[in-house]
Amino acid sequence: MSGGEEEKTLEYTPTWVVAAVCTVIVAISLALERLLHYGGKFLKKKDQKPLYEALQKVKEELMLLGFISLLLTVFQNVIAKICVKHGVMEHLLPCKLEAEAENTTSHFAHFRRLAEETTAAQSGYCEAKGKVPLLSTEALHHLHIFIFVLAIVHVVFCVLTVVFGGMKIRQWRAWEDAIAAQNYDSQQFINKKHKFTRVQEHAFIKERFLGMGKNSALLGWIHSFFKQFYASVTRSDYVTLRLGFINTHCKANPKFNFHKYMIRALEDDFRKVVGISWYLWVFVVIFLLLNVNGWHTYFWIAFLPFFLLIAVGTKLEHVITQMAHDVAEKHIAIEGDLVVTPSDGHFWFGKPKLVLFLIHFILFQNAFEIAFFFWIWVQYGFDSCIMGQVRYIVPRLVIGVFIQGLCSYSTLPLYAIITQMGTSFKKAIFEDHVQVGLVGWAQKVKKKKAAAADASSSGSGSVQASSHGGIGSALGIQMGKLAKKATKPEENISVQKKEEENN
Repeated sequence: MSGGEEEKTLEYTPTWVVAAVCTVIVAISLALERLLHYGGKFLKKKDQKPLYEALQKVKEELMLLGFISLLLTVFQNVIAKICVKHGVMEHLLPCKLEAEAENTTSHFAHFRRLAEETTAAQSGYCEAKGKVPLLSTEALHHLHIFIFVLAIVHVVFCVLTVVFGGMKIRQWRAWEDAIAAQNYDSQQFINKKHKFTRVQEHAFIKERFLGMGKNSALLGWIHSFFKQFYASVTRSDYVTLRLGFINTHCKANPKFNFHKYMIRALEDDFRKVVGISWYLWVFVVIFLLLNVNGWHTYFWIAFLPFFLLIAVGTKLEHVITQMAHDVAEKHIAIEGDLVVTPSDGHFWFGKPKLVLFLIHFILFQNAFEIAFFFWIWVQYGFDSCIMGQVRYIVPRLVIGVFIQGLCSYSTLPLYAIITQMGTSFKKAIFEDHVQVGLVGWAQKVKKKKAAAADASSSGSGSVQASSHGGIGSALGIQMGKLAKKATKPEENISVQKKEEENN
């Protein structure tokens, strides 16, 4: 309160000011709410269920921010009245304290200025005890703004990554259309006994197979490292991986639209990436804790998503190389087309989902770096001690832009196609209405089983027991057929359901 002026409460604030401010705030809030509402209706109209669910995830994040904002607002006075000794506030500071004078008066000048940032009552409350506030009202307000900025930047970066990555993936549609235009005969596609493929002359093997021997493994990793920066997925890669997926999961449907399935699977994964999970908030707390003067924590942390992104891209490229080596080392010539075998063993710890977790963390960490930079710049200025020196700022920005570009145009497209090379397929292999039908069908079978169990438990006698056994075995057969037939192509789903209902 400089100049001796006291802050006015609502009791002494003109009503037109209060009404005008409320009008602006409510109008902006309603406009944003309507924008999200109509955005959801548009996605539903376009039958974009995964993107609609991603939008719902964004709404959940906004609701979480609303709770955080409410808690910070309600408890700001309580937090500001938590008083601690002067010595406690001298450790783990983002900025150095001003030069100390010989007497203790100048030594505590910084803490008196800190106390002046709070209200007079709060300042006097701690000063009367010879202490300082744990966190001033202004500092709490700045933290409030940072959390909001972080969430918004994360959502924006995720959307940009998926949009630009989706543009790259949609370029592959021409390859899918070219394959579909050949109009393969189903039986000819499966058998093709008249055709033999020389493995070493196949384009896929020429690009990915680097020979046999002790050095082949090292050369494979080096080649995968550089391959992610140029032509990460070629036409021969796409055609071969597509054929491997179809041959493994839907062999009876050679015309399966692999590109459409891949897009649906990516949209399903997007709704997971756009959110901020609890473990990401833990990382935020740790990073804020380590922001100590002289440590340059945010400079070193910027390299974490950089190296993780390079490692993920290299691993995804190496999965393709590994599948090429598996074929080239075992065969000289192959009857029919060259087919690779998808397997979870190609991925870290046999878990393809781990790649999505790492991409989620990389995008969030990069958003954290960029959000923190702009928040410090706007809140405290470019020359702030928290900002750091220019030689630490420029590399952080360059790394952030590089991560965003590489993840959009290389890593995300690689993830979209390579993670389909696991042992199992994703539920996106079925259309949305088929997924709903399968879920409803499974629920009906479960209800029938429960009803049969209740009926048998209420009855008595050997006839009822044998009847119960017959019903249970019949339902067991139905569930077994459901588990087996769920893995068949989506074009056979309606026939399967009719057969099960007849049983």
